[in-house]
Amino acid sequence: MPEKFVARLDEFKDGERRIVFVGDNEIGVFRHQGAFYAYSNFCLHQGGPACEGLTIAKVEERLRPDKTSMGLYFSESEMHFVCPWHGMEYDMKTGECVADRRKKLKKFQVVQKGDEVYVLA
Repeated sequence: MPEKFVARLDEFKDGERRIVFVGDNEIGVFRHQGAFYAYSNFCLHQGGPACEGLTIAKVEERLRPDKTSMGLYFSESEMHFVCPWHGMEYDMKTGECVADRRKKLKKFQVVQKGDEVYVLA
C-alpha cells in the first residue's frame, strides 16, 4: 500500500487540513483535537470536492423535559466538514454522510512516523 507524505507535525496545526494525491486517489487529511482523519475528496452527492469546504461543529437543538426548545448550540463532541458544491455534511470521525448515515466516504489510514504524517492509499 503506497504511502504519501502529508506534512510535518509542526506544520500541520489542529483544525487544519491538507489535500494530497496518491495515484488516482485525491484525499483530504484533517487534524482535529490531535487526531488525524483521511477521506476520499469525492462527494457522494455529485462528485464535488467533499473535503474542501467548511469545517463546523454539528448544530444541536437542546430540549427541556417538556420538549420545548432551549435553542441551538454547537456540539462539543461532533465535528463536520461540508462539501462546498451543495452543502453535503460529513462526520469528521467516521466519514458518514450526516443526512444518511448508511453512506460514507472512503476512509484512508493515517500514520505518524516521528514528526511526520503520512496517508496510506
